[in-house]
Amino acid sequence: MPSRYKHDRPMSLQQFEKLFPDEDACARHLVKLRWGDGFVCPACGGTKGWELKGDRCRRECADCGRQTSVTAGTVMHRTHLPLKTWFLAAHIVATHSNGISALQLQAQLGIGSYKSAWLLLQKLRRAMVDPDRSVLQEIVEVDEASMPFREGRGAEGRSKKGRSAEGKMLLAGAVELSEDGKPRRIRLKEIDDYSADSLQGFIADVVEPGAQVVTDGWSGYSGLPGNPHEARVIGDQEAHKVLEWAHRVFSNLKRWAMGVYHGLRRKHFQKYLDEFVFRWNRRRHRATSFDRLLGIGLELKPVTYRDFVEGRA
Repeated sequence: MPSRYKHDRPMSLQQFEKLFPDEDACARHLVKLRWGDGFVCPACGGTKGWELKGDRCRRECADCGRQTSVTAGTVMHRTHLPLKTWFLAAHIVATHSNGISALQLQAQLGIGSYKSAWLLLQKLRRAMVDPDRSVLQEIVEVDEASMPFREGRGAEGRSKKGRSAEGKMLLAGAVELSEDGKPRRIRLKEIDDYSADSLQGFIADVVEPGAQVVTDGWSGYSGLPGNPHEARVIGDQEAHKVLEWAHRVFSNLKRWAMGVYHGLRRKHFQKYLDEFVFRWNRRRHRATSFDRLLGIGLELKPVTYRDFVEGRA
């Protein structure tokens, strides 16, 4: 029986090569994504400009004369990699069902430096979060969970049982439900602890005021100021039956983390969570994931390797 989402399959590598055979084709597509509704000069805000002769990637402002590359001020700012490499990386990252490591990306793209492949992947992961994305609405399940660190030097990978945060990474998760109880979008966020400040701050950030919030009986959720709240006490029931979709998201996240990355490191934990959220939320829209990833990247301010290493990005 054919899938109802068969029409939403991502393009194949053969289709990709046909659409983007060279740098010129990639440049034309970027221009369409960034300036499809009209050119806007980043210096003066002018809306009139023209393409420079022989350079599809660059526009000159009719008001101030500034020349602007289509990649300037974006995730691709001052890149040394060909646009074709960026496009192929975005295609692989956006459409691969489980994700890909920097080492695998380096091998598939033939990039000589692991550092370059790692930075490329980090920039694409950053573009998985739309700064203007809307909050979750209607009915939202909220729960918290923990994950052990990936084994590394020293005792980083050791974890203890119970609610202790030592040796663990803590996260909160929210699942937006349809009227018939099916999951739609999700949000995941690293938190410092299971306190009311952390959990209710998470809810305030990702859930629309007035939307119904469903949680377990943990005291950290008591007294939500902006949302009607249903607290389901677990009692003798199995936890996954009380908050079915939140637990399923956490379970899938943990399997994905172990299967693709063999565990997650704390330093980049939120970036991994953002990647999982992007893949989950676009699981029914994989045909448009490539353009969405590039489109968000064109709206982001540029960051450097040092920004990622020092935790500023």
